[in-house]
Amino acid sequence: MTILADRPVDPTPHDDVERPGNATAKHHNVSLLSVATTTAERVTTSADIEARLRGALRRLRLPMGLLERVAGVTERRNWGEGQTFQDAAIDAGRRAMAEAGIRPEDVGLLINTSVTRPHLEPSVAVRLHHGLGLPTSAINFDIANACLGFVNAMSVAAGMIDSGQIKYALVVDGEDADQVQLNTIDRLNQGGRNRKDFMSEFASLTLGSGAAAAVLGPSDVHPEGHRIVGGVTRAATQWYDLCVGSVDGMFTDAKMLLKGGMELVVAAWNEARAHFDWADMDRYVLHQVSDVHTNAFVEAIGIPRAKVPTTYQRYGNVGPASIPITLADEVARGGITRGDRVFLGGVGSGINTAMMELRW
Repeated sequence: MTILADRPVDPTPHDDVERPGNATAKHHNVSLLSVATTTAERVTTSADIEARLRGALRRLRLPMGLLERVAGVTERRNWGEGQTFQDAAIDAGRRAMAEAGIRPEDVGLLINTSVTRPHLEPSVAVRLHHGLGLPTSAINFDIANACLGFVNAMSVAAGMIDSGQIKYALVVDGEDADQVQLNTIDRLNQGGRNRKDFMSEFASLTLGSGAAAAVLGPSDVHPEGHRIVGGVTRAATQWYDLCVGSVDGMFTDAKMLLKGGMELVVAAWNEARAHFDWADMDRYVLHQVSDVHTNAFVEAIGIPRAKVPTTYQRYGNVGPASIPITLADEVARGGITRGDRVFLGGVGSGINTAMMELRW
């Protein structure tokens, strides 16, 4: 991996001057070998959720159909009886390895990127490492960076493959939105909530459950793979408190989050121009949030809306799993074919952004 730094890192990063630092990188011998998803069995429609919130909507004089009209989310998935996000992540990991043609003993690194976690420690990764039957030599840990975790983990794994530290990496994510939605609905149905309170928790109602996994390996051993060219990251952590979530609920200043996020996207996009030509990619696979977020991203960087596949209408916002779920969905339906140039990108609460190029 080559780190592209134009100048030394400044010791005072909290000013308005943009500095590349080590935020841009290119990879030399890393490919995405497979991506697999596990779909939650139970379909929960936006109409179902709003029916449970009918009293609160009536009290606040908010119309039915708000979730679909404002966010564009028609339905999302929830785990069925006997399903767990961890078992689903293990299932996705097994199928990703089978698709890539590698065995568990070949894996040198497992990174879990799930926002969902049943406890603070140990890591979710240890449960997945055991369930997947990976060797004791396989490094395993969690990367937690809100909805950007999966792309961040791909970058970390790619750097370790380029350096020769490992040969194969497995990136896994499983999300469970059930409890946060139940808690949110219960709270909104209580008295004393106003419209501002409702809208601050609106994003929680768009969340969905799902799992995904990807295998990365050396390009020279796998010419059939999809080259990871490189990417860019950028942070605007002065907005660390615009979207704060836990199992109790997710509370968002949607207007400021969108404004700060798009400013950050434009800054990262402009910085990347010196190293990447992303103006005319074949597909732009973005983190899936809503109509509003997708349209703002498209407008901010000036890309064709027709080249942006979306899945949030069916799956909602599945956190870090949304990018690999959308990528796999687009490949399955024939929207991405050999030779295509594919952009992965998104904004995560915090705020951070990450962008990556694949050569399919």
